[in-house]
Amino acid sequence: MTDSRQFVPELTADLDRLDDGRTILRAPSPGLWRERPVLGSLLRSGDELGWIEILGVAHRLRAPEGAVGIVVDEGPHPELARRPVDHGAPLMILDPEALGGTLAVEAAASAASLSTDGSLLFRASSSGRFYLRPAPDKPAFIAVGQVIERGQTIGLLEVMKTFTRINYDDPKLPARAKILAIVAGDQADLDRGDVILQLESAD
Repeated sequence: MTDSRQFVPELTADLDRLDDGRTILRAPSPGLWRERPVLGSLLRSGDELGWIEILGVAHRLRAPEGAVGIVVDEGPHPELARRPVDHGAPLMILDPEALGGTLAVEAAASAASLSTDGSLLFRASSSGRFYLRPAPDKPAFIAVGQVIERGQTIGLLEVMKTFTRINYDDPKLPARAKILAIVAGDQADLDRGDVILQLESAD
């Protein structure tokens, strides 16, 4: 049987820090930017920033490492559904100081990388259906007891029949880690922040 799962190309936005503590996220490539976060959205590293169409191909855009805050500026032409952007064009401004009250607690909880027993947790950066295997008749990407390294694929996430690789790339976790438990079941529906793996450092 032919595997019909389609993999989505991804890009990561560039980041500039301002003197006042805010950050500007910039386009990593020219293209048409669509389905972007709205004013007031809470964003952090790895979150989806919409899509950039490059020569007719849609690339998922994600927030870079170190990005955290509330969208306080949507950049130029926020009224356009598909906004033309050049390489390095400002996409939005994030303000971490706007994380007041309940939002600050929510952000801290979703970014937490430690469990109550001190083990490390790898969490889903977005919602979708989790697949542990590349195809039903193929072996799992990972297994309990295995040592994984930064950038390694640990599963797939499906949203509306489109499959994206989940890579072990959380900057808060060690470059090499041993899998203590695979918390997320194969074909389980995950929300952003749900635990996928329980780990311990292998460095």
